[in-house]
Amino acid sequence: MPDSDSNPHQNPIYQEIIDALVAMHRFTDGYTPSHEDCTATLCVKIATQLGLPRERIDVLRMAAQVHDIGKARIPLALLTQPGRITDEQYALLKTHVQAGYDILSKIGFPFNLAEIVWCHHEYLDGSGYPRGVTAESIPLESRILTVSDIVESISADRPYRKSLGMAVALDEIRRLSGTRLDPRVVDACLRVVAQDAAGNRSAAA
Repeated sequence: MPDSDSNPHQNPIYQEIIDALVAMHRFTDGYTPSHEDCTATLCVKIATQLGLPRERIDVLRMAAQVHDIGKARIPLALLTQPGRITDEQYALLKTHVQAGYDILSKIGFPFNLAEIVWCHHEYLDGSGYPRGVTAESIPLESRILTVSDIVESISADRPYRKSLGMAVALDEIRRLSGTRLDPRVVDACLRVVAQDAAGNRSAAA
């Protein structure tokens, strides 16, 4: 990763490209970009907890902001459909990861943003998608994005269901820690959520 050219602070055009993609996605989908923003916020907190350098955190934040950009090619009716979906619908839904990679890899980012997005549904044990790669092939930034995505998806309201609550979300990442999810990332996420909760309690006191 080039040191100077890869620093988004020195290349604001990269953030402008991300902002344009997000704005375009909002024309057709009001929920997904908001989910991406919340996921990006959690990603930054986890990455900071893990001590990642600023330039890597900035790239991760941008990747998180567009990690579901490939859902632009999925029918909105499917994205908002309540209840169970069919195997065929699930197969179609999973194509959003490859679609997102295909879009982002066409942009000349001098860092691994497209790869981070490509791996955000991959798991350490190889049971993820779209390629079923295992731990050594999954960037740390993707591992952070995966945990953040799970927590935000479960703890927030979705178009097809209400929030299941933060406690359920944290139980889920604990359950998957060490098999599908990186234990270091899970532990950092748990610390971040606990710190946020303590801060909220102090503010309310």
